[in-house]
Amino acid sequence: MYKLNQAETPLFDALKEYVNRDTLPFHVPGHKKGVGIDKEFKDFIGENPFKIDVTVFKLVDSLHHPTGPIKKAQELVADAYNSHSSFFSIHGTSGAIQAMILSVVNDGDKIIIPRNVHKSVTSGIILSGAIPIFMEPEIDKKLGIAHGVTPETVEKTLKENKDAKAVLIINPTYYGVATDIKKIADIVHSYDIPLIVDEAHGPHLAFSEKLPMSALEAGADICAQSTHKIIGSLTQGSLLHVKSKYVNPTRVQQILNLMQTTSPSYILMASLDCARRQIALEGRSLLEKAIELCKYTRDEINKIPGFYCFGEEVLGKPGSYSFDSTKLTISSRELGITGFELDMILADKYHIQMELSDFYNVLAVGSFGDTKEGMDRLLSALKEISNDYYGKREPIQDFLDIPTIPRKILNPREAFYSNKTSISLKDSIGKISGEFLLAYPPGIPVLCPGEEITQEIVDYVHDLKRANLYVQGTEDLTVENIKIVTK
Repeated sequence: MYKLNQAETPLFDALKEYVNRDTLPFHVPGHKKGVGIDKEFKDFIGENPFKIDVTVFKLVDSLHHPTGPIKKAQELVADAYNSHSSFFSIHGTSGAIQAMILSVVNDGDKIIIPRNVHKSVTSGIILSGAIPIFMEPEIDKKLGIAHGVTPETVEKTLKENKDAKAVLIINPTYYGVATDIKKIADIVHSYDIPLIVDEAHGPHLAFSEKLPMSALEAGADICAQSTHKIIGSLTQGSLLHVKSKYVNPTRVQQILNLMQTTSPSYILMASLDCARRQIALEGRSLLEKAIELCKYTRDEINKIPGFYCFGEEVLGKPGSYSFDSTKLTISSRELGITGFELDMILADKYHIQMELSDFYNVLAVGSFGDTKEGMDRLLSALKEISNDYYGKREPIQDFLDIPTIPRKILNPREAFYSNKTSISLKDSIGKISGEFLLAYPPGIPVLCPGEEITQEIVDYVHDLKRANLYVQGTEDLTVENIKIVTK
């Protein structure tokens, strides 16, 4: 299956060799193997992390110009994921996504993206100067979340924008739902442009046939993955993969060099090295256990009055082609409590911290770090909450339909760097938005920087507030005022 020996961890080994040599450090960081670190912090963390917290020198290689163990470690990643080239990102997947965008589009180029992209995509577009062309994702009104965009939506948008330079897709969504990415890849390539993928929530997909197809397997040209989200690297460690005739790996390296610190954390990179070994050698068996544990938990949640945890029954709807069953989206709307309230109850009363909450749901991210004992503790808490609330409140209403995407007057980059002033939302009709406005559910921007503020949008925000639904994004937390672009 693999061409290289996936049991190797060249960077981690080089760091251990540095420690075993008992090297005397006259290099940064100034704590010098932890000798100069705060005592309470060191007592809590332990000594070993500080021993491998080093700087760039020959034994441990350079992330910007890898020729030794980092180069070999990245080659092992490429072998494990079947890419042409793979890169470590120690700026998280946000940094990897920005680098991915900057690698394929230039100032003034059109890039086609879903409306519900992560803010790192918008940041990458602002940095690149590219022009976003938005696609509407499919909305599930019962769940109050956005699924993927359909292949038909991608094809229609490409037909209307034949000068586009790239298409970006999310695979899968935060909630684990994936669109038919293989079909989308074929459509995009028929226009002779690259498909780039935000696969933040999919670094594990390639290692189980029971999960959605990975972006690279589907034919994506470049994808960014949050290794720290699902599999075992430390937070802020992510991967960027290239497998394409459209994307030059040398350019990707140059872009990463522009964006990443010249003093990267070797602790983070070592965790990426070891996480790759683990997923390559043990991923299938570990994921099998995680999938089974999440199936057990999902089935048990759905027996608790007032709660609902969706599964493969969402498939077959537009934008819902496959499902990552390690994601547990728990709806509390039938209990009459919001996901935000449920999140706080679980955290404050039961000391259970969820990944995220929205108006209807909380999300639990399953992985091979979970145990049955932990899942049973969650189930026990949910049963108590059900007893406290079921039948005592009215179910929460459906969310309101989102207004049509407004007219774009300025590119996001222009709007971002323009002079702005804050005015009353009710007085902003016809003005150019200088910031975002988002509705939860389903977490899709109502306004992006550079777009015209319409009467429909102002009325919608008023309706959201009246229905006690959630709106955010503006600097003014009450969303009474909005920043507009001034001439």
